[in-house]
Amino acid sequence: MPPSQTYVNLSFFQPPAFLMIGIPGLEAIHGWIAIPFSSMYTVALAGNCLILLAVKRTPSLHQPMYYFLSMLALTDVGLTLSTMPTTLAVLWFDHRLIGFNACLVQMFFLHSFSVVESSVLLAMSFDRFVAISNPLRYVAVLTNNVIIRIGLAIVVRATVSLFPVPFLLKRLNFCPGKILLSHSFCFHADVMKQACADITVNILYGLYVVLSTVGVDSLLIVLSYALILHTVMGLASPMERVRALNTCISHILAVLVFYIPVIGVSMIHRFGRHLPHIVHCLIAYVYLVVPPVLNPIIYSVKSKPIREAMLRVLKGKRQG
Repeated sequence: MPPSQTYVNLSFFQPPAFLMIGIPGLEAIHGWIAIPFSSMYTVALAGNCLILLAVKRTPSLHQPMYYFLSMLALTDVGLTLSTMPTTLAVLWFDHRLIGFNACLVQMFFLHSFSVVESSVLLAMSFDRFVAISNPLRYVAVLTNNVIIRIGLAIVVRATVSLFPVPFLLKRLNFCPGKILLSHSFCFHADVMKQACADITVNILYGLYVVLSTVGVDSLLIVLSYALILHTVMGLASPMERVRALNTCISHILAVLVFYIPVIGVSMIHRFGRHLPHIVHCLIAYVYLVVPPVLNPIIYSVKSKPIREAMLRVLKGKRQG
């Protein structure tokens, strides 16, 4: 009995590190590919930090709509910082190793910020619904206390949903030869597949998290816009209808920028196993890198108050 017990203990293996990859088949030009990636990360960080500063320094932007936009910008900064170090390390310096525990930490924050972003987009759709359906009570409904509670609920929801994921992975037995990941960062589905054990619980819990967060949020956002459209169609003046819908365009674009890649990643992971590996990589990069880059551009172009406030920050001026 003791020998068999010793065998069981020795048979349990967790790799000290995983090996990441950049863009498969293009390793020879990773140095060149790193230039646009570095540019996108710079735009994402600079653009979102600029929005945060613009809202903070402009008293006229201290409104619910712009507080939620600040939450979105802060989330995009977090999402960018979750993937940037390892992605640029792989592309610039060919530094491909990531420690097992470091991989789990990155995975937790990466997926947590994705859930937070989905939740913030839902909160922003609720903000637009209240503003259009009941404009006279808009400020009374979305008070500072309510916004703070919504923000805390979003963070708690993401943390509670994702907290078990690293521990469910740590209980698995991994194969010594399976340490090659499919990306330059740690995806849950990617890490999970390296295990030489039954991963049914991990698959089911991962599916539960996706459906209970991003899945529910997307349905509620669609419901919000159905109610918004119903309210707008009830307005007497065509000019009022156009004006009301114009206040939603930036948010609708942000929703599309986030959810289209999410759907793409889900479809690729479940039904696109026979596609070239480069397709998996590119979809993942679009999902994680593009939304933080585009959101500041969308809001600076479509929202005149944000654009003017950002220009004032760049010029070093404050709103009087």
